[in-house]
Amino acid sequence: MHLVTLSARRKDEAVDVLFDAFRDYPVMRHIVGAPGETYARRARQLIDFFTTARFLGEDPVMAVADDGGALVAIANITRPGERPTPAALGPLREALWRDLGPEARARYEALVQIWQGFGIARPQYHLNMLGVRRTHQKRGAARLLLDAVHALSARSTESTGVSLTTEDPVNVAFYERFGYRIVAEAAVGGAFTTWGFFRAEPGR
Repeated sequence: MHLVTLSARRKDEAVDVLFDAFRDYPVMRHIVGAPGETYARRARQLIDFFTTARFLGEDPVMAVADDGGALVAIANITRPGERPTPAALGPLREALWRDLGPEARARYEALVQIWQGFGIARPQYHLNMLGVRRTHQKRGAARLLLDAVHALSARSTESTGVSLTTEDPVNVAFYERFGYRIVAEAAVGGAFTTWGFFRAEPGR
């Protein structure tokens, strides 16, 4: 396996990997709704929007590829600092919520408010999504991506560390092994818990 920094032309491949990794994830079920005949399409549409936002914002989308070049793991990342929202993103956002509906949008926006309350008041890289194909989990792909994100932060004179959230209790100990600490947690509608993490750069 080896690391790849993706261009937008490989967006659909990235979305395929993230959909495989996140199709049953609590956040997907919470926003999109109960599984049904349209669930897969709607969940993939949401992941596609999240990934498109990273490419439009010229943020890093990193991947792990297998020996044949197929993508098996993806990390969607936001760079430090405040930047204007890309003009093309607004119409895409409105089209997404027209399709998914106002209730899904309200659930998402309420979750965003919780996450914003987790915010670290210092410039940082934020790991939006890290997903590994189910066929390749527990083979070291996640470690490769985390090491790459940590290296980005370490090289940046602007970044003070890396933040992320998770809704999988198994991931709590996993991220703590990589030096992350819990900065906040919240119950979401009695359905699941979301944890906020931060891994600080030494001396920053």
